[in-house]
Formats: sequence, C-alpha cells, structure tokens
Amino acid sequence: MAVFDTSRPHVLFPRAEGFFSSLFGSVIAWNDARVIRNELNRLSDRELDDIGLARGDIEEVARKR
Repeated sequence: MAVFDTSRPHVLFPRAEGFFSSLFGSVIAWNDARVIRNELNRLSDRELDDIGLARGDIEEVARKR
C-alpha cells in the first residue's frame, strides 16, 4: 500500500517559484490595465463625462485599476 504526503508542497527551487509568481502577476496586471484602457477608449467623450472622467484620465485610471 502506498501513501502520499500532501501536507506541504514539494518545491525544488523556491527562488524560481517566487520569480515566476511575480512575473505571472506582472503579466496579469499589464493585461488588466490594457483591457481597461481599451474599454475606456471605446467610450465617447460624453460617456466619459457621465462617469466623471476626461480622455486624459484614462491612462491614470488604467494604472491604478
């Protein structure tokens, strides 16, 4: 009979795991900002004004999320 210990993950290279986790998080943040920027750019100036934004505010909003 075989028994597997699943109480803790087996990590060969913990520093590499942190690096890839950070890299993956950065890519997700970049993509989220890109999507927000694209969606806000599709709105008309009137629609942006309705939500309290100007066209020049889009980049700042996308960065802050």
